[in-house]
Amino acid sequence: MPEWWTYSAEDFLLFSPRTYWRLIERHNEALWPAQLLTLLVGIAILWFLVRPRPWSHRAVAGSLAVLWVWVAWSFLWERYATINWAAAYVAPLFALQAVLLASVGRRMRWSFDRTGRGSVALGLFLYALFLHPLTAVLVGRPMRGAEVFGITPDPTAIATVGLVLMAVGRWSWLLLVIPLLWCLAGWLTLYGMGAAESWVMMLAAAGTAAGAGAVLAVLSATRRPGQK
Repeated sequence: MPEWWTYSAEDFLLFSPRTYWRLIERHNEALWPAQLLTLLVGIAILWFLVRPRPWSHRAVAGSLAVLWVWVAWSFLWERYATINWAAAYVAPLFALQAVLLASVGRRMRWSFDRTGRGSVALGLFLYALFLHPLTAVLVGRPMRGAEVFGITPDPTAIATVGLVLMAVGRWSWLLLVIPLLWCLAGWLTLYGMGAAESWVMMLAAAGTAAGAGAVLAVLSATRRPGQK
């Protein structure tokens, strides 16, 4: 029996890369033109970040909550679970993220600020919205295999990372936990398949962890003297 350290990431995959990317293609074909709608939702969120309104903070949180529930059901539960049994257990976590966005997220201020962290966070969101779908073409796959924000988990998680890092709120770190876990899982999957996009998920996971640390540091610094 081989020793555990002789195994590589691809040894734990339950499907071939071809099966996975074909699943993405079939998912896109079944939902078209919903991709255009989720892209418009992303553009609206971007507008609210730079031109916030008194009601726009709840609109951003609510939109993200709906998209996380949608991805949980339409992709993880209905499709991905057919080739990966673990997806059926991940779907409830995505639903939990939606609940957190609807409860914690609606109390937060979602807007862009011109700090270093804000710029990096905005870059993550813009990447997930506009550039991530193009990686399919760049690595030689058809455009119908593009991973789109609000349709598939990877760009949805990356976009959420960017948005949460821009948001201001006492419990914002709670909204980073599940996207972080998914980014790590996504990186392991893509790395195991030898996909060029795997480094993006790794950077997003690292950015999430760094952002969570920054949020906790700010919360600690703002405690009143003597408070425990």
